[in-house]
Amino acid sequence: MGTKGSANRQRIVDAADRLFYSRGYNQTSFSDISDETGIPRGNFYYYFKTKEEILEAVVESRVSIFRNMLEQCEQKTSEPRERLLLFTALPLSNEEQVIQYGCPIGTLSSELAKDQEHELSRAKLTVVFDVLIDWCEKQFCLLGMESRAKKYAMDLIARLQGIVQVAYIYNDSQFLEQSTDDVKNWIRQITSN
Repeated sequence: MGTKGSANRQRIVDAADRLFYSRGYNQTSFSDISDETGIPRGNFYYYFKTKEEILEAVVESRVSIFRNMLEQCEQKTSEPRERLLLFTALPLSNEEQVIQYGCPIGTLSSELAKDQEHELSRAKLTVVFDVLIDWCEKQFCLLGMESRAKKYAMDLIARLQGIVQVAYIYNDSQFLEQSTDDVKNWIRQITSN
């Protein structure tokens, strides 16, 4: 695929990502993506044969975005506790979108987990969560908490997902901010030994 083909493919993925996030996967059609990109629907088949292939590319893109966010946390500090605190603040860095649409991967995963007709396996749906949990677990291990690292990592992701979901449902920025601070305090408490 040439440079123009790669650029068009990426435009499709980016547009689909925005639409899946703002409208939902099931409420987004090929025509919607075509309208968003200006690429004729018939040309999509050169890049993607099915909507599920676009979905898979969107999930891969989101994995890459989250990996970059985690790398930024690592670049800002070498201290695992501080990395966890930076990670916890990530929903606040996209507060407007989080309040308007929820978590980009949580909402998509929830929608698709209910839909038995899609071809995307559950393993591919959980890949972003796996990346996040593994990274958090590593930080807890670096803090000498190996025996509880996985549990704490899963607790952290669950707390953040719950906070984002409730803030989204109630359109409540204050709840998002206060609850994020509560999670930071929880991290400080369990890592203070």
